[in-house]
Amino acid sequence: MGKDIFKNIEARERQEEWYQRFLVRANCKVESQSVPTSFGESHVLTAGDSSKPVLVCLHAMLTSSAHLLSEIRHLTDHYHLVLPDIPGHSVKAIPERFSFKSADHIKWLKEILDHFELEKVNIFGVSLGGYVARAFASEYPERTSKLALLVPAGIVQASVIKGLMSMAIPMIKYKVNASEENLKKVVNFLITEWDDDWAHFLGDSMNDFITPKTIPPLASEEELQNLTMPVLAITAEKDISFPGEPLIERVKANIPSVETELLEDARHCPLTNEEFRRWLAHRLVKFLDL
Repeated sequence: MGKDIFKNIEARERQEEWYQRFLVRANCKVESQSVPTSFGESHVLTAGDSSKPVLVCLHAMLTSSAHLLSEIRHLTDHYHLVLPDIPGHSVKAIPERFSFKSADHIKWLKEILDHFELEKVNIFGVSLGGYVARAFASEYPERTSKLALLVPAGIVQASVIKGLMSMAIPMIKYKVNASEENLKKVVNFLITEWDDDWAHFLGDSMNDFITPKTIPPLASEEELQNLTMPVLAITAEKDISFPGEPLIERVKANIPSVETELLEDARHCPLTNEEFRRWLAHRLVKFLDL
């Protein structure tokens, strides 16, 4: 574990501002609470009517609960959303990163579910959050009703060398000169369609966060076969990290009950417009409510 996840105090303050900005963008009533775990106090955001079924939602690497909520707010019409901030990957989270060689992510999520007395629950995870959700579901299939994954990490991995070669020069140029033109050259590898908030947030994140030194390991065939609950995997065709078609091939070959969707022409960050938000909410509701 590291001592902190930010390069300096100014970086943390800038990310706090981004958190608040995405919380405003979410445009729905939320509650913020601190949940005690053996790793420290964990920040959890909740949204939606508490009388509705619970959906646990896990955000992507170096984002936050507010970032995810801003893109899935339509789900609050159907579910009570519980959005924990993943340790080491959010300005609101425990400021230490767990080793992927340990079971700490699984233990941490179990303690969050125990706190909310969720014996069995639906879980939705995006990117790194998809890895954490999948790892938990593989270990505790009896506690996972259904599992929904959007561009999940840890199932397939594109060539790291190819990815680094694609982004290295644009990223170096942006770090030297943080111009709009250089920002676009970097984030265009990641986002499907330009979005001012997301693009500038990603640009700041590259400079604010201490870069994670490791990536989630690939799930074994046994771990995927342990997913005995219904699973939905939504992948992106042009994802340079977790390419959509190979990911679909692997989950279909190993997960007993799986539905898939391939987002054509999409990169790792899918569309962030209203049309896609409504489509995603509808697709998740269709899967979870069957």
